[in-house]
Amino acid sequence: MPGPTQTQDVRSEDGSAGFPEFGDSIDQTTFEQILEMDDDEEEREFSKSIVYDFFTQAESTFQKMDANLEKKDLAQLSSLGHFLKGSSATLGLTKVKDSCEKLQHFGARKDETGTKEEPDDEKSLRNCKVTIEQAKTEFKEVEQALRRFYRDDSS
Repeated sequence: MPGPTQTQDVRSEDGSAGFPEFGDSIDQTTFEQILEMDDDEEEREFSKSIVYDFFTQAESTFQKMDANLEKKDLAQLSSLGHFLKGSSATLGLTKVKDSCEKLQHFGARKDETGTKEEPDDEKSLRNCKVTIEQAKTEFKEVEQALRRFYRDDSS
């Protein structure tokens, strides 16, 4: 586990922000584009509202994923993976996006790349279960980093 990190962003000579605490969990360029829409760089109300809405959406989607895993509904798991993949990609949440893409493929009865058919539904469900847990872990990590960025460590 990484140790404590700085919450402030680091400015390069050209003025772009660097976010060492995000590591490879967040695509810096994509996230910077969201931040550019803020009117106030201190308050960051616009980007914060988008990010916090995503937190709520992700939690709700994970609950739906768990319910559909219980129902063994692969098609719905694929759909939910696709949905959350798009939302996480918009914010640059790379690891969450990648896991959701795998879930989308597993739910469609394919391998993790989406290129090879997987005829065994039970194997697809096991893959979905593991991938959902992985996505939840990645989400929690990025949620904590973003809450620190917005100086809100309460969770």
